[in-house]
Amino acid sequence: MKLGVRWTLHGDGRTPAPGAVVRPDERLSWPRTAGLGAQHVVAMFGASFVAPVLMGLDPNLAIMMSGVATIVFLLATRGRVPSYLGCSLSFVGVAAVIRADGGSSATVTGAVFVVGAALFLSGLAVRRFGARIIHAAMPPIVTGAVVMLIGFNLAPVTAATYWPQDQWTALLVMLFTGLAVVCLRGFWSRIAIFLGLVFGYVLSWALDRVFGKIHSADAGGQVTDHWRLDLSGVGRADWIGLPTLHGPSFEVSAVLVALPVVIALIAENAGHVKAVGEMTGDNLDDKLGTAISADGVGSMLSTAVGGPPNTTYSENIGVMAATRVYSTAAYWAAAGFALLFGLCPKFGAVVAAIPGGVLGGITVILYGMIGLLGAQIWINAKVDLRNPLNLVPAAAGIIIGVGNVSMEITDTFSLSGIALGTLVVITGYHALRAFAPAHLKTQGPLLDEGTSSYDTGDADGDQRAKS
Repeated sequence: MKLGVRWTLHGDGRTPAPGAVVRPDERLSWPRTAGLGAQHVVAMFGASFVAPVLMGLDPNLAIMMSGVATIVFLLATRGRVPSYLGCSLSFVGVAAVIRADGGSSATVTGAVFVVGAALFLSGLAVRRFGARIIHAAMPPIVTGAVVMLIGFNLAPVTAATYWPQDQWTALLVMLFTGLAVVCLRGFWSRIAIFLGLVFGYVLSWALDRVFGKIHSADAGGQVTDHWRLDLSGVGRADWIGLPTLHGPSFEVSAVLVALPVVIALIAENAGHVKAVGEMTGDNLDDKLGTAISADGVGSMLSTAVGGPPNTTYSENIGVMAATRVYSTAAYWAAAGFALLFGLCPKFGAVVAAIPGGVLGGITVILYGMIGLLGAQIWINAKVDLRNPLNLVPAAAGIIIGVGNVSMEITDTFSLSGIALGTLVVITGYHALRAFAPAHLKTQGPLLDEGTSSYDTGDADGDQRAKS
């Protein structure tokens, strides 16, 4: 059985010729491959640093389990889909809602574990029935609206939790990060969030030295005099040790809040697999279902031990586009580095010490970008918002999700925010479609018609039969 762990040396193994492409089943020399792996780790640092901190989970465990999830993904796809799986930002809002309702870290990981299982089953369905099932249940107007309400639902977290801790640091970090995203080019632009974190770290340290303690709300919401940057935990942390583990706890209310993220993850995986296929020149439609299932398994493994969920990272796809090196060997190297980082508690302590004001500046941009990814889905799919069939359910669902509108079903059960908004978008769209006149029902597919996995199911099996 081919697992995609054998590579042929590309050329002399040093520098590829101008315009040459290093394919997924090729590699450069091992030192250069290790260097590329380190570059992939740096590319995912920004989001992988921020996400577990915002979710209240162990950053060491997050980095380690991202390496495990990447290995699972590479083995499942037989080395045909070069991708790195890092901590998913789509769940940050879910974690905030669950914690606001009194949930613990175990409640968060339990809810996300169920999402991972649902994602795994969704991948199996795509393998069996083809990508047509995605479009039938979740056309672009639905996926875009869900992604948008997930991102914009996070606005109160920034406004009420992070920004008040140090408004001037937050403002300067926001401006610096924005300039980095816009003005830098290539690889540096890809790690703009990471650069913003470093800038905020240095700025907070400098402000502490110049002005002393700040009088503001701390991480617990209490107004006190405290240092902006508290590195006491870094000094106490060991250099080598295992991250903190805990098991998941399952609560129905938390699961219902988290389940809508499945829609965003399916759309995200579909887009990433398609992008990688276009870059490598390979038709990867037959691997879409496998990729979705592998993502689900990776998230289940991570959350089962107390880590955050994982998803394929567009940052690393950008690194491949810039270097034209698509070797999966580089991703194996990246996974190895991630495992080593996870065994360094001092590294996790540095991440955990990120000042709240710095997170305030970062999240203003980051959360907005997550929400606007929904608009990007609409643009790419050419969704017509003049069509009331598209406009009405999306408008209602987004306002309900962003405004945290609540609906009490019984005395002990209610739906609100993300869960209720998603339900309104999906059921509203399909209910209205059932009664809409024929001329309002024309909408292109989420994926291209005519591809192997769009029209037919079990494409993985068909591919194996041909090989």
